Formats: sequence, structure tokens, C-alpha cells
Amino acid sequence: MTGEQSEPGTLEEVRERYRREREKRLRSDGLFQFQELTGAFEDLDRDPFAEELVRDPVVDEVDVVIIGAGFAGMLTAAHLQQAGVHSFRMIDKAGDFGGTWYWNRYPGCMCDVESYTYLPLLEETGYMPTEKYASAPEIFAYCQLVGRHFDLYPHALFQTEVDTADWDEDLGRWVVVTDRGDRITGRFVVCAGGILSKAKLPGIPGIENFAGTAFHTSRWDYSYTGGGPTEPMDRLADKRVGIIGTGATAVQVVPQLARAAKEVYVFQRTPSAVGVRNNGPTDEAWFRSLQPGWQQQRIRNFTQAVTGKKPGNVLVDDGWVDVMWEDTQSRTDDPEEAARLEQSDFETMEAIRHRVDQVVEDPETAAKLKPWYGKHCKRVCFHDDYLPAFNRPNVHLVDTDGRGVDSVTPTGVVVDGTEYPVDLLVFASGFEVTTDLERRLGFDPRGRDGVPMSERWHDGAHTLHGVLANGFPNLLMISIVQAGFGTNFLHFLSEAATHVSWIISRCLQEGIRTIEASEEAEDEWHGILLRVAGQIADYSRNCTPGYYNSEQGNNPHGYRNLTYTGSLEDYVGYLERWRAEGDFPGAVVTR
Repeated sequence: MTGEQSEPGTLEEVRERYRREREKRLRSDGLFQFQELTGAFEDLDRDPFAEELVRDPVVDEVDVVIIGAGFAGMLTAAHLQQAGVHSFRMIDKAGDFGGTWYWNRYPGCMCDVESYTYLPLLEETGYMPTEKYASAPEIFAYCQLVGRHFDLYPHALFQTEVDTADWDEDLGRWVVVTDRGDRITGRFVVCAGGILSKAKLPGIPGIENFAGTAFHTSRWDYSYTGGGPTEPMDRLADKRVGIIGTGATAVQVVPQLARAAKEVYVFQRTPSAVGVRNNGPTDEAWFRSLQPGWQQQRIRNFTQAVTGKKPGNVLVDDGWVDVMWEDTQSRTDDPEEAARLEQSDFETMEAIRHRVDQVVEDPETAAKLKPWYGKHCKRVCFHDDYLPAFNRPNVHLVDTDGRGVDSVTPTGVVVDGTEYPVDLLVFASGFEVTTDLERRLGFDPRGRDGVPMSERWHDGAHTLHGVLANGFPNLLMISIVQAGFGTNFLHFLSEAATHVSWIISRCLQEGIRTIEASEEAEDEWHGILLRVAGQIADYSRNCTPGYYNSEQGNNPHGYRNLTYTGSLEDYVGYLERWRAEGDFPGAVVTR
């Protein structure tokens, strides 16, 4: 595959290179280039980790039904209990608590945000992470610990999916029916699907015809590869493995495959920006010396540091802070400042590209692994073993020059007319992020007068703060659509869970029958989202496609399925001021 023959040297040349690389990757189908793990791919969505559960249907009446048992659901339940609300049920497709950390057990999986700011409720549970960046097995075990600490297990219905959720006006309750025949009524429903919950596959021609073994990284099949999350994969020594996707997941998986497989083919459409991780064990003396209130202070300090707010005392010293210290994406009317920010962004990415040359021995391979886009365009990765993996003779980078894989045959993967035979095909293609909520939930809530969300939101989301929606009384959502977003996903989830649990507990205390957003408040909030998005529109428009910009495609609901693109701290400020007013401004309340 031929690519650029020479590398740019000046800022003007880099700007032109960014433009050309972006244009190579533009697709009119945007988010619709991916497909679900359904139909012909339904077997890829099976749970390889849980034993079959047999139980009788549950009929229950509670104050709150929480759909989702990952961190978003667990935090909501914990905060409800702290507010004195103990009547709730939790429903999740997985076999245990954890959400994405239940499903993501692929080899090498760990969090890319430091454990002390990522893992929530550390002060409440007294848990000390073993490493600066915790591994997936440790995070999953911590989710189970949270479940035990807050006595959540008796409330949970695992290996269970919601079929329908309907608002009953006469009852003043939601009626939730599951695929196991459960019928649970709740005064409130919390959709706590979080951020990374619905796996997706690339829509590659012929993908359904592959005759070898294939799975998504969130459904890793150790019965085929051997080993486990912390044990070597001992059944791949004679196997040829292909992996499609080169984002944050692949950056962690590829080094593990490189150590185990006979041959590894990494199919790359767009390279990731990969900085130094520098993981290490937790200093126990330091951790034990932290004073009460330390975690919330550290979480907010980190968010400030990576969103350009530049706190005076930086508490987290890592690659994220180094790379994101300067907010180079927000618009400024000062030409000199704009030039300075562009130069800063260029220098940051140039250092990342220079690292590739320092690590990767083959110049041609190194050139293909360099990211040619701005630092805010895609989530930066941090790993110390990914780039060195390409120095191994059994690891082959198959660069598609921005086009992606051409097709999949029964025996392999085709790129630029060449078929690469593989025995195992791994999809490191990530999760849906900004698609319609009912699509990611797996059911279509029916609100007042039986109107489904897909109909009420035919043009995209209508919410107040991404939490309350007109026509859906007592339905509260935790999702980044029309809500916050940040480097530390758990900071957002924690703040959202705090907000949701506060609304529910106040309504119960005050005898409020229903609460929902007014249409006027929804429109006002959408206007705020548009204004904030406008601050980064020019930068985003020049980015290569990715989930940050909904793949730069012609997505019909993109106008409304926005995230709050400013600092997460600013979004949290809207929630805190709303709660401080005390009278639910912008909400329609009945008693």
C-alpha cells in the first residue's frame, strides 16, 4: 500500500497533510458504517463468561428501576441508599456487576486514566488500587466489591434484558417487562447504560462469510485462545490472527497477541496517537497519607488539568496532563492566540510522531504508524508495548491508507487486492457512543399516551441536561448524548449519578408524583449545546472521522445528538446550579 512519500516539515505543510489524511477517510455513511451484533452476528454477542442462569420470573413493585449495573447503575444505587432510598431493582444483561468491565476481559486490558481518579468511591470502600493504571481484572473485582459493600446483589437481576418499559398514567408508574417474564413496576426508571455498552462491528463486505473463528474484543473467547486475562494465551502458537481496529483497545491487545500467535496482522485505517504510559505499583505510604476528601479533589483537579483550566497545584502527573494541558480546540478571536494554540497542538503531536521513529525500527512501518491529525481529534492512547510490538518478525502492519479493509473472505481479509489468510479474526471496533438512546438501550421506552421514544425523538434527542425528557415522566437518563463528556469517564458518571439520585430522592421526599422536562427547557438546553459546540466546530471540522465527531458523516440526528463539548467542569456547574435553585427550574412537576 503506497502512502505519503515524504513528511511535512513546516506548520503549513502539516496543515495540508492533516487535510489530505482527513479527506481519505471521509464516508457518507458516517455512524452507519457499523453494524450490530445481531442477526448473522448474534452468536458474537453471547456471554462467554457466565454459566446459564435458571430462575423464576420476578414480580415486584419498587420506587426505582435501574437499567444497567455498570458503574453508572452502581453509583446511582449507592447514592440512592445514602439518601435513604432502598426500594430499587437493578437489571443487566451481564452476569455480574461491572458493565464494560464485566465484558472487557481481553488480554492486556486496563484503564488509561489513573486508578485513584478513575475508580469511584475509594474513600467509601477503603480500597487501595494496586497500580497507577489498574488492570481489567482488578477493576472488575472492584465492581464486585462495590456491589458487596453497598449490598447491591439482592437488588440485581443479572443475565436479564428489558423487553418493554411503558409509562402507566393511571398507576403513575413505569411497567418494565424483561425477557425472563419479570414484571417490575417503579415510580422512576433510570437508564444507566453508561457510555460504552453496545458493541459494534465494521460493515465490511463479506464479514458474515468468514469461516474461521471471530469475536469482538468485549466477548473474548479464551476457550479458543487459551490462557486468560492474566495468563498467556497458549493455544495461538500455530495460529494466524488478524485484528481490525487500531484504537485504544487494539493498542492493548496487539502486544499480547504478538507474544502468543504465530502471525499477527494489524489492519489499520487510522493510526492512534500513542504516548508513554509509565505504569507502576501504588505507593502504599502515600496512599495511606491522603486526607479525607482527597479523591473528589483529585478527580476535579485532573479534569481541570486536561481541559485547559490549568489548576495551580497539579495533583496528577501523567501523559494526559502533558498532552492536554493546553486547550487548543476552542475558538479564539485573537489571531496571535490562535496561531500560538495551533503551534502548541502541532508540537504536541510532533512529539508523539517522533516517538514512533524512536521506537519502531523499520522506517516504512514507522511512517505508517504516525497520526496526522490534531490532538483533540481522537482519544490519545498511552502504552509502552504497542509500538515495540511492530519490531517483532511475526507482527505485520497492513495499512489501508485510510480506506479500511476492502472485504472479508471465508479464509481471510482483503486489502488492496491482497488476501491475508487468518485463522482468528478479532474485532477491536469499539462501542456505539452517540447513536440514538433507544438503539443503545435495546428497547424503546413508551412514555405518556404510549408514544415511543423513537417517535418522540424522530429527529434526535430532546432533553434537559441529557437527563430529563418531555413526555417521559420520571424517566432519568445517564448518557453522554446532550450531557457531559470528559477524559475521565467516571467523573462524568459520578456527577450524573449524583444528579439523578438527588432528583429521585427529592421527589420522594416532597411527594412529587411526576417530573419531566418542559419543551421550552429542552429547546433552551439544545441552544446552549449548539453554542458550546460552535466553540470547537472549526477544529472538529478539520479532524479525521471518529466517534468524537460522529464519524464526520451525514448523520441525520447529529444536530441533536450532541454532547456538551465544553469542559466537564462547566457541564457539572449547570447541574449544581440547577440543584441549588431547589425548585426544579425547567421541569414540569405534578403532585
